[in-house]
Amino acid sequence: MVRLLVRPFLILFTGFLLVSCGDAQKTNSTLVIDQIEKSPSGWPRSIMTSQGLLTLDKPPQRIVSTSVTLSGTLLAIDAPLVASGATMPNTNVASEKGFMRQWDSIAEQRGVQALYQSEPNAEAIIKAQPDIIIISTTGADSAMRLYDQLKDIAPTLVIRYDDKSWLQLAQIFGDLFGLEAQAKSVIDSFQQQAIKTKQSITLPAQPTTAMVYNPDGSGASIWTSQSAQGRLLEELGFTLATIPNSIKGDISMGVRDDIIIAKGERFPDAVTGQSILLFATEQASEQLVLDNSFLQNNKAVQNNQVYAVGNDTFRLDYYSATNLLTRLQSLFGDSSND
Repeated sequence: MVRLLVRPFLILFTGFLLVSCGDAQKTNSTLVIDQIEKSPSGWPRSIMTSQGLLTLDKPPQRIVSTSVTLSGTLLAIDAPLVASGATMPNTNVASEKGFMRQWDSIAEQRGVQALYQSEPNAEAIIKAQPDIIIISTTGADSAMRLYDQLKDIAPTLVIRYDDKSWLQLAQIFGDLFGLEAQAKSVIDSFQQQAIKTKQSITLPAQPTTAMVYNPDGSGASIWTSQSAQGRLLEELGFTLATIPNSIKGDISMGVRDDIIIAKGERFPDAVTGQSILLFATEQASEQLVLDNSFLQNNKAVQNNQVYAVGNDTFRLDYYSATNLLTRLQSLFGDSSND
């Protein structure tokens, strides 16, 4: 059981083994995306990105994240985050600043400033006086259109999060910023809780469709095995339901590996699980799914196997992933099955 979450994590990071800087030209030419290289003395450190090699000569002191999704992981490893992009404020998932509710209080304690809400603003980023800027290449919080402008202001790290779990991101940030010990501590703590959760829950009927349901009943975004949500569920023993190829192809949210959008007449055919987990919502939404006229032939609906796992589960970081484990324990733990 102790290998929970470790096996795929190690497979991904086999390519991240750190090498010597003896021959910079030769070494750099062999680096792959997200691979990190450390000097034998610790610094400088380099990472290969989609925009080329990024090198840091010393640990950053003023990190600015343009991605609200990535900011939670930076906070979890005690990175010196001074400012972050934000999302639409005062919603079920975001505070009045537009920060994720699961870490808003942590950001407040550490004095993290909100740069802007939703629409990236170069002037606000520059005003924060960053010594490194982080940009996501994917997602609604991507600020890639500002890359050419920002890279001349400070070293700019470009990274994807739709193909990584927060644990993988934590290790990348830890290795690059000199926060290895902090990253290891957070990862180890979470893995131990995940092991305990797997050991103590009884899964609902399998396979499971994990999705973000549109309140108007028009469809959903379904998590794949490439998503952080899907990977965690699989490590806990869940089997993700197969999504028919005929459903795939909607790229209205960009080309992403973590979700498949199913709308209109394609929606009922996409929900093939014997149980349904509803992300980014609370218990009241369960009845909305159960009452959806297009899902009345669905086995999960017929057998009342529909479960909401919390408002904060759309973007998984250490804080929301920990809350997800707690919610799954509450839903499927021994005490809930008495």
